[in-house]
Amino acid sequence: MDFTKTTERDSNYDHLEKMSVNELLTNINKEDKTVPNAVEKAIPQIGALITEVVKKIKEGGRLFYIGAGTSGRLGIVDASECPPTFGVPHELVVGLIAGGDIAIRKAVEFAEDSKVQGWKDLQAHEISTKDVVIGIAASGTTPYVISALEHCNEKGIVTGCISCNHKSPLSLTAKFPIEVIVGPEFVTGSSRMKAGTAQKLVLNMITTATMIQLGRIKGNKMVDMQLSNNKLVDRGVKMLMSELNIERAEAEKLLENNNNVRTAIEAYKDGN
Repeated sequence: MDFTKTTERDSNYDHLEKMSVNELLTNINKEDKTVPNAVEKAIPQIGALITEVVKKIKEGGRLFYIGAGTSGRLGIVDASECPPTFGVPHELVVGLIAGGDIAIRKAVEFAEDSKVQGWKDLQAHEISTKDVVIGIAASGTTPYVISALEHCNEKGIVTGCISCNHKSPLSLTAKFPIEVIVGPEFVTGSSRMKAGTAQKLVLNMITTATMIQLGRIKGNKMVDMQLSNNKLVDRGVKMLMSELNIERAEAEKLLENNNNVRTAIEAYKDGN
């Protein structure tokens, strides 16, 4: 593998300990600015995977993210935000991390090196050919993730991946690979930085575009969001006021009666 363009290559900077705080921040920011451009180059790959995800979910399937360390945590964050944002069931988008839930907060030694646990973790969710599994690994070399996708391929389950190295073992395993080549990190090998940012951006694109395609957004509004706090209730009231051209008191009553923005809009238009 050519590491001259990868996250493992030696940093473009040296003697970091001699830099002032301002120099550190300026140079980190300089590197961060390159990430969106790298993501843009991968849009065709991202689009191909999203098309497959939408198709499978419409057919009754689910979306799984599987990763280790930072990559696993990012997948879990994205999955956990789908129910409150789009009003979908918690089991529709599932994030799995090497080492289990404890690894969300604390690193579990050697968990990512297992070649059997990834598939076991997927089996615990009764994975099937209806589903899509996306492996996330900055280097594209994580055994836990690669072996899980290999088993999925053997079972005819659609596989995708997000990695930051060109033609990595993970990319070569996934049927729908996404490669965001961010180059060397500011701190050599610290893939929680540019690579992590790239992965987060791609994950945002996957779930947001998917949920829009599934009809979970009306106009540009989160009409299916869960009204789980006062801020979101207030947002829902304002959506109704804008959409239906009604006063706040009527919008509040309408939302209270229906507990969902979309349902409230439909009820109002039906005269209920």
